[in-house]
Amino acid sequence: MKTSHLLAAALLLALPGAAMAQAGDVAYCQALASKYQRYVVGMSGSGKVATPNVSVETAVTKCNSDAARSIPVIEKSLRDNQIDLPPRS
Repeated sequence: MKTSHLLAAALLLALPGAAMAQAGDVAYCQALASKYQRYVVGMSGSGKVATPNVSVETAVTKCNSDAARSIPVIEKSLRDNQIDLPPRS
């Protein structure tokens, strides 16, 4: 019985940290998405950057629901287009 109480207590203590990490991921993903929209989509006709990519566009739309999977996709697109990544806080 004590083991199950300890496990439950550990789980309850871990949840706020996980939620804060997810909130941080969402904020970072939104910052990446903003840069992507501004520099990749916004300048796609200038010949300086690549045409917007469907997988990256999908990742941008999923920042709030699946930031962990969206972040690497958007980061790669920004790097491929030689755009500096925003700071991760």
